[in-house]
Amino acid sequence: MVRAIAHISNSHFMVRLQKPIEARKAPRQARSAATVEIILEASARILEAGGLAAFTTNLVAEKAGISIGSLYQYFPGKEALMVALLRRKRQELVTMLEEAAEAPRAGDLGTLIDAFIRAALHHQFQRPRLAASLEYAERHLPLDEETEALKARIASTVARALAAHGIPDAATAARDLAALTRGMADTAGLFGETDMASLEARIRRAVRGYLGLNPSGAADDQRSEKSKR
Repeated sequence: MVRAIAHISNSHFMVRLQKPIEARKAPRQARSAATVEIILEASARILEAGGLAAFTTNLVAEKAGISIGSLYQYFPGKEALMVALLRRKRQELVTMLEEAAEAPRAGDLGTLIDAFIRAALHHQFQRPRLAASLEYAERHLPLDEETEALKARIASTVARALAAHGIPDAATAARDLAALTRGMADTAGLFGETDMASLEARIRRAVRGYLGLNPSGAADDQRSEKSKR
């Protein structure tokens, strides 16, 4: 779904990178933090409504209700705004995954897997048009090292949780499950599916099958014994 929307909304637009991409200053007071949040939300809504082709700093300032000079106090250009939005969205995913792994009910493998799947789908489909624009822009922003570090952190979080349940070769399993979830979600989007409950149920069946869980989410006898040791 995200990639399909990106193709439609941004197929005639190419991000022309203009450094710097970092925010000019970090908000240190509550008022400044609130202003930055207003700016980022205005940016998000513009991307949702018109995609990257409609995204300009002048429009962001107008929608945020501030002067362009005030916007530039925090962000030097639209690339910096997109980077800030990407980082915010990425952090939401990391937080959801880490909270799922540390939740009291994470001791049950089926519950843990369900929480991971919901976090992934929330990340991709909560605001699909925004995700589409950011995903398209991401390919033209110099964030490769940051992206790889994010993937490693996510894989490590999932792998540790799987290993705690006795899943063998948890690192490989974590990578496979991420690919499986993303692949099924992208395919559903390409076919125009909108029933997220059905998609979540199908991904759940696929993931549980990969991990050797029965439909109720309980591990099979062999895995259960291994988890108890």
